[in-house]
Amino acid sequence: MKRILLPAGGAILATGLLAAGLASTAQADDKISEDVLAAEAKAIETLEFWTKSDNAALKKAVAFNPDALEVQKISSGGGYSSDTKPGSTQPIGEEKKTTVKVQNVNLPKTIGKVFFEYRDGSLYWCSGTSIQSQYRNLVATAGHCVYDIAANDEVVSKWVFVPGYYQGRAPWGVYVGKQAFTHYDFDVYEDFDRDYAFVTVYDGIGGAMYKPKQVTRAEYRAYDGQKEKKEVEVSWNEFKKGKLDPKTSEYYRAVEGSDPAPAGPNYPGAEVVKSEVTEAEYKAAPVGKGQGRKFGEPEVEQVTYEEAIAYLQGQGVDVTKPIEGENVPKPNAEFPGTVKLDRRGNSTITHYYVQLWQKPGAAKKYIRTDYFIIGHELKSVGRLGDNVGGQGVAWNQVGGKAVRTFGYPFGPHLDGNKPYTGVTPKWCYGKTATKKLLIPSKKVEEQQSLKCAVTAGYDGGPWLYKYSNSKRLGYVNGVTSLIADTDKNNRYDTITSPIFDGETAAIYKAASASWSGKLIK
Repeated sequence: MKRILLPAGGAILATGLLAAGLASTAQADDKISEDVLAAEAKAIETLEFWTKSDNAALKKAVAFNPDALEVQKISSGGGYSSDTKPGSTQPIGEEKKTTVKVQNVNLPKTIGKVFFEYRDGSLYWCSGTSIQSQYRNLVATAGHCVYDIAANDEVVSKWVFVPGYYQGRAPWGVYVGKQAFTHYDFDVYEDFDRDYAFVTVYDGIGGAMYKPKQVTRAEYRAYDGQKEKKEVEVSWNEFKKGKLDPKTSEYYRAVEGSDPAPAGPNYPGAEVVKSEVTEAEYKAAPVGKGQGRKFGEPEVEQVTYEEAIAYLQGQGVDVTKPIEGENVPKPNAEFPGTVKLDRRGNSTITHYYVQLWQKPGAAKKYIRTDYFIIGHELKSVGRLGDNVGGQGVAWNQVGGKAVRTFGYPFGPHLDGNKPYTGVTPKWCYGKTATKKLLIPSKKVEEQQSLKCAVTAGYDGGPWLYKYSNSKRLGYVNGVTSLIADTDKNNRYDTITSPIFDGETAAIYKAASASWSGKLIK
């Protein structure tokens, strides 16, 4: 190998920034230094950022497609060389083996998207997978999907993993990154021979939508999450009362005209409508033509017993006890109408109206606006590996072995053609090249490659050795790093991966023994 392993600063992801001031000194060339997360508050903020407003930020993100990943010159070198003996760790969550009679590929539950915020505020995603670890809390992805490739010693912000992500939905929960592990050469020198990262994550968080909660207009305006408002047509009486109350007047407005002011019957073109009042107000009103005078005789509405009960309940009357007759209790003096209850089918509601004269063009409808906010009830859904399992990890495997790769391609080809949506995962299958890749622009001297015509968004996804289609499990021996057009037809046809070797194994083992914990108890 061209470099010895140096301590990799475990970058804290939950804060969205590299943990400054935390000592990370090399003790020996085979040790990994760790940075311990000081507080969980920033992780909660990260979670709320992605999940608020029905996961709006997740839906906004696009595939990470920096120019730095476009490979212009590529060649092959000698065969693979091992720095230690081959090794592996077993997958977790293995199911009972079943006979597979079809050639359809069963997608692993472990794969998903990693989301993050870049230094310019843009929201991106890559692919990733859950892998085996002591605390069932580890994700494997590309190093450039965790570390800012344009700024040394910095990580991207607000990093989360969402297994099984589909159009804004997180079926297995959202997992906030706690600590990242990579090779010193990638962290410091941007050496893509080491373009991998292992990230510990907190227990997953799932959310259920609250029902809309009605609030004041001021509360509605101040709320930054998902919200909605509804317009309800109301009577002249409610509009009149609301406009007289300073606390509620902002909720009411008149439509189909701009002047709801009353007018006398002799006003040119004045129109009259009826306004419902109480029985007492009606009896006190004079007869004849004029503002506030009786509008015809009381109107008797024949209803069923159940309809009468519903009307009373709508007016705030306690009808828990059987009642009958005309002397129905009234909740207050403003109760309109009178109700007669008759279980034999002769129930009635009597309405009383007076005249309401208005100027021409006056409002015919009165609107109340109701304001609602919608939140999330977040709860812990447990450890990542318990929910979706975890792929095994293998290192120092010889070239020319069959692998199955997975990821979410989305970006365009070099010619602008865009065949993938990024909505569902895709896969490639084949044998890795027996020769190492040489890509001088990315300091690559020993990557592995596979023929696979995918695009950006696929990067970070796992290369699975010995993948069992029935168990949906295998061994990660690489992650997609770069995409290349090797035949110069402006279509990507090859993907590359760092070679997982003994140094990779040392970093993985340090990450796999790191505990993360819960965000919500």
